[in-house]
Amino acid sequence: MVEWLAKFPLVEWFIKLGPRFHKAFLEGDRWRLYLKGLGVTLEMTALALCMGIVLGVLVAVIRTAHDQQRPGRRSALLGILNSLCQIYTTILRGTPMMVQLLIWAFVIFKTSRNMTLVGIIGLGINSGAYVAEIVRGGLMSVDTGQSEAGRSLGLNYFDTMRFIVIPQAFKNILPSLGNEFITLFKDTSLVQAIGGTELAYYAGTIGGNTFDYMPPYIGIAIMYLTIVIILTWLQGKLERRLRQSDRR
Repeated sequence: MVEWLAKFPLVEWFIKLGPRFHKAFLEGDRWRLYLKGLGVTLEMTALALCMGIVLGVLVAVIRTAHDQQRPGRRSALLGILNSLCQIYTTILRGTPMMVQLLIWAFVIFKTSRNMTLVGIIGLGINSGAYVAEIVRGGLMSVDTGQSEAGRSLGLNYFDTMRFIVIPQAFKNILPSLGNEFITLFKDTSLVQAIGGTELAYYAGTIGGNTFDYMPPYIGIAIMYLTIVIILTWLQGKLERRLRQSDRR
């Protein structure tokens, strides 16, 4: 029966896939390299997102403070900082991630030997520009009466933002932050271009050693897809829980 089915080209192709995947994943315990690469990828994603959140919140607070100044009471220092923040977000959001990584690796940190760390820096700074706009949109969505109420209680601007505005804005920006985390997770594959040792790097290395790139790349595509599905599910579960708390 198997010999008869093997006469069909498509079936014959699938039968030949078995040894190729065995060689790419099981032979010589190569699966350990995939797990190592996946661990590095997740670590890069988490660190880059933390850096992006810190930068993004800082930029968003500066820009929001500038936009909410009262007429006739504008700060020159805040105006300069706002201009710098606008330049930062415009450049980082207006140029490709790959080009930015190449500049970080071969221009700014051209003497560095740790390209994985350079990749984290590049991803984090790029993410900060997008997080800044996400957070700024969330802050601007909170009614200005909340800020005025905080100021009337004697709180300064930053305490008002920290204790009153940001907690309310968090629920509005959570879906976008989740999408940014997923995007960052997929963008880590670009770090391979500068010599970073993440999941795509190990897949390419194994493909070069076995002279067969199809199984490793198909394999990591499935791994990326599985992680994204899990992250999307967790994000949806958290959003539903927050909506339930709002109804209460």
